[in-house]
Amino acid sequence: MSEGRKKRQDSLKAAYGTLYTEVSQLLREADPIRLIVIGAPDDEYDPEVSTILPRLREAKSPRDVQRIVHGEFAHWFGAEIAGPATDYVGVSEDIWKAWNKFHLSA
Repeated sequence: MSEGRKKRQDSLKAAYGTLYTEVSQLLREADPIRLIVIGAPDDEYDPEVSTILPRLREAKSPRDVQRIVHGEFAHWFGAEIAGPATDYVGVSEDIWKAWNKFHLSA
């Protein structure tokens, strides 16, 4: 990981606190592109978390979160590997709930 990316990640972890960890865990559990199941490290999706979290302010619904999450995975891995947006429904609903809990407590 580049030093610039690490600094950005550390800054986001400080800004979002437990939400960063929670979204990372949700993506790891959902494993939308099946990297964790083949042995990728637990922090495999942290770069995506770092680009998803700042965009959650745009979201007005779980469907918006789905668009954001799928879009970021398509950006990072390509549309073919990311797969269809429908693969992101469950994790997006969970991220939406976590975001609302975080947003209300802030």
